[in-house]
Amino acid sequence: MYKFLWVLLMLTISSLEAEKVSFHTFYETKLTKEEILQQAKANTTFWCSSEIELPCDPNEFRRLDGSCNNLDHPTIGAAHTPFVRLLPPEFGNGFEPKPAQDGGPEPPARHIRTTLIANGIRPDPIFTILATHFFVLMAADSVSIQDTVNYVLWKPYCCQPKGKTDPLCTPVQVPNDDPVHRFSDIRCLNLTKPITYQFVGCTRNDTVPERISSAMPLFDLSIVYGNSLQNALKKGRLYNRGLLKYELVDGRVLPPSTPTVPNICLLNQPPHETRCHASPEDGMNSLLGINLMGIWFWRNHNRIASRLADLNPCWNDDKIFYTARDINVATYVQILYHEFLSLLLGWSNLKESSVVSESQGFRDMYNPEVMPTISLEFPYILRWAHLMQEGRVKMYDEAGHYLKQVPIVNLTLRTGYLVLDNNLDGMTQGSFRQASGKLDYTIDPDVSELVLGGLQRASDVGSSDLEKGRYNNFPPYIEYIKYCTGQCINNFDDLVDLIDTDKLDLLQELYRHVRDIDILAGTWVEKPIEGGFAPPTFYCIVVNQLLRSMVSDRHWYERPNRPNAFTLEQLLEIRKASISRVLCDVGDTVNRIQPRGFERAGPKNRMVSCKAIEQIDLTAWKDYSCSC
Repeated sequence: MYKFLWVLLMLTISSLEAEKVSFHTFYETKLTKEEILQQAKANTTFWCSSEIELPCDPNEFRRLDGSCNNLDHPTIGAAHTPFVRLLPPEFGNGFEPKPAQDGGPEPPARHIRTTLIANGIRPDPIFTILATHFFVLMAADSVSIQDTVNYVLWKPYCCQPKGKTDPLCTPVQVPNDDPVHRFSDIRCLNLTKPITYQFVGCTRNDTVPERISSAMPLFDLSIVYGNSLQNALKKGRLYNRGLLKYELVDGRVLPPSTPTVPNICLLNQPPHETRCHASPEDGMNSLLGINLMGIWFWRNHNRIASRLADLNPCWNDDKIFYTARDINVATYVQILYHEFLSLLLGWSNLKESSVVSESQGFRDMYNPEVMPTISLEFPYILRWAHLMQEGRVKMYDEAGHYLKQVPIVNLTLRTGYLVLDNNLDGMTQGSFRQASGKLDYTIDPDVSELVLGGLQRASDVGSSDLEKGRYNNFPPYIEYIKYCTGQCINNFDDLVDLIDTDKLDLLQELYRHVRDIDILAGTWVEKPIEGGFAPPTFYCIVVNQLLRSMVSDRHWYERPNRPNAFTLEQLLEIRKASISRVLCDVGDTVNRIQPRGFERAGPKNRMVSCKAIEQIDLTAWKDYSCSC
């Protein structure tokens, strides 16, 4: 009796001691009351402070706001966690982009892009457009898109006289002899510099600019669950049987909606297109791939939660919700590492790099000395994948008959289109039937010349990517070769093993010195890695992040001794996860699909009934104490 009272007293004291503490997002230091007031007065609280509930509980599930992943550094892993750099930055005067080796300007970004990467429409023989949808989910899950929002919505005037006085503007200049715009009046493409801790007032302006991100830096489906406890509680959870809130529209399960508001579903076309997801932080009202994947994994959570609630009637809402979330996140990460990236980068390569293993059992590489962070180079090098983005989304019926197509660039910030005329059904069918853009040295014209549909008159994603890299102050391309391989590159001839001669000739025409080559430009023209489809520099930077994420994440799903860890039986069920199974479970009208959904159907990947696609058996999570 006394022991029980003592435990009850300790729990009461513990709950009383829990408090919300404000930390500086960049310096990771606790803020005093005076500093909190100063931030509020300067209107920098959103960017510069992070409110964390302390003390951290070493036995709790993964927090919705990402905090307390590292018990000694509770803010690292939450939104606004600073990036790390693989290599130190290089810059010119006033932290501007570094000049060329001879002191002159670097070649214009637009000229580099149009010289190295041609416009073209070529379907890939291997990948479906589902792969590109998943690619943008991976990017959005770990990095926010406020830089794009900045020049699309907040500062659309950088090519106008007003832009010349705005220090954040850095428009892309279009040459007079541009292969596309030489006969138009377009000589400038709107663009802004990356938003940094310095620019928003978190640190002094005389320090090295570091880009800021609102996303949590781990693979945790924050696009579904949100990245702040407050918003997730308000918008996400139903608080019944562990479910997320949902709506039924013509028999289809969708995330809850809110009336279209400015700056969210901006391209909805009323009066018919009114739906706008009210998801946490409205992260699902974005690119089409993010919207589709968000819907599918939202539904997958509720599918899992409903099954758990039926299996375990004694579980409360919290336990069902967090267990379902844990399974949903593990399903996503299993697909990311063992299916999608194993195809793109080569399973044997990832095995050699210790990213994947032949063993189906537990793996524990956790190291609390490694922080749960994203390298700045990781989201940047992912921009190479713009080359595989198909410019149109094609729709099919359940039998595979072609219905129609629409430019994918016209569907950004246009969630209302999904629920009209069975469009969501057709896009779901098309996701595993349509080819992605070919992985070569071409880019779809809609992606290269429009990108943002009706949001801007013209925009070149490749040129913008190059310009952004320069303002991230990345070192030269050859420094990353040295980082990845140890090889020192002294002249263009030293690149012959990485880059075909014809592309090497173009680099020499563009760049006056080998040290001038931009990291993305070099990666664009590299030969694919043996056993995979991606360039070696892309492989190196991505694998670095994949390992960092595994090693730094206290809640990594393969760990046997993490909080609320899976049993071996449960982990073996997670190993069965596949993107095709997810679509069978939650995709509209999906009754037949090829087993490997990221790959086009064919003789070695024939479409089969969903009954033949292996599924996760959730009875592995049955709590037999519920029936006692």
